[in-house]
Amino acid sequence: MFKRALRLPAPGSETFFLWGPRQTGKTTLLRETYPQAFWIDLLKSEEYRRYLQNPERIREEMSAANSVRQVVIDEIQKVPQLLDEVHWLLENRDVQFALSGSSARKVKRGAANLLGGRAVRYELHGLTAAEIGDDFDLDRAVNHGYLPRIYLSERPPRLLEAYVADYLKEEVAAEALVRNLPVFSEFLNIAALSDTELVNFSTIARDCGVSGYAIKGYFGILEDTLLGRWLSAYTKRPKRRVIAAPKFYFADVGIVNHLARRGSLARGSELYGKAFENWVFHELAAYNAYHEAFAHLSYWRLASGIEVDFILNDVEIAIEAKATGKVTADHLRGLRNLVLDHPKVQHRIVVCLEAKVRRTEDGILILPAREFCERLNAGEFSK
Repeated sequence: MFKRALRLPAPGSETFFLWGPRQTGKTTLLRETYPQAFWIDLLKSEEYRRYLQNPERIREEMSAANSVRQVVIDEIQKVPQLLDEVHWLLENRDVQFALSGSSARKVKRGAANLLGGRAVRYELHGLTAAEIGDDFDLDRAVNHGYLPRIYLSERPPRLLEAYVADYLKEEVAAEALVRNLPVFSEFLNIAALSDTELVNFSTIARDCGVSGYAIKGYFGILEDTLLGRWLSAYTKRPKRRVIAAPKFYFADVGIVNHLARRGSLARGSELYGKAFENWVFHELAAYNAYHEAFAHLSYWRLASGIEVDFILNDVEIAIEAKATGKVTADHLRGLRNLVLDHPKVQHRIVVCLEAKVRRTEDGILILPAREFCERLNAGEFSK
């Protein structure tokens, strides 16, 4: 239904990992790209058991199928022992592998070299505005999230509840990532309140009744299972005292809304503003991954609290996300303070809900959300 922006290698040309949160559409994309591939679906109980007990079976199957040039292994994290066989086949057979999964944690633990650098890494995010096209609805995106099935649903709460339950069962409990699943479940609810914010480990630890060390480990699980990521602080050449701690962003704002029990988000509310910031980060991260822009994303914040949401590379571009239909001088404080410390910043941008593009007298570009997406995907911010 949606034409995904991520372009995978041609069949038989390259071995790679395809990572992404659950339900982003990895399997669908792989089936569309490699319709003739030899397919191993580890979600199927019988296939999971067969390869878990005898991972060498894949080598035997490849020996019997000389014409096979492309193999897809879906949910590779379930049987990481297969990577030893994949490694051997890469060196001894003319065959390429597409290895997909929603968690690198078990793979790293079971096969730390990840094929010794022989496989590149791709990542599939939730839907972007460019992939949805003319039918993109910002209000739907910040309420439903970016997962294809849930974005399209007219009853997202039920699907989001099922998603979180499956995540706890399949990603956390099944892989024995934590000792106390109820505590981790409570942690998820509390961590959602920290989306787009600096994380206070001590406060979350106190609310969950565990140590700060355990909470850091829990956030590590969210990273490894691709449910969220850190945004580092930009601290180079500070003229004034800046904050160095990272901020945390969940991969899907619909999950955040559900865990934090936000209800329906309306424009003008503080929670809509937080969800809007998550969406802007999502668009930047997805573009970065799909177009191999390799831009370094960070944020900038003075100790006084003045902040710029997103910094690209070495302060080449600074972006503020403001879910307002009227950008005022107060919304521009961060960008105007940034240029005092970093006068070489090339572009200062506010992504907002205004109807038309405009530019302030001191050169700050005010971009409506849709215009921001169009310019981002046209490559204007990666030149």
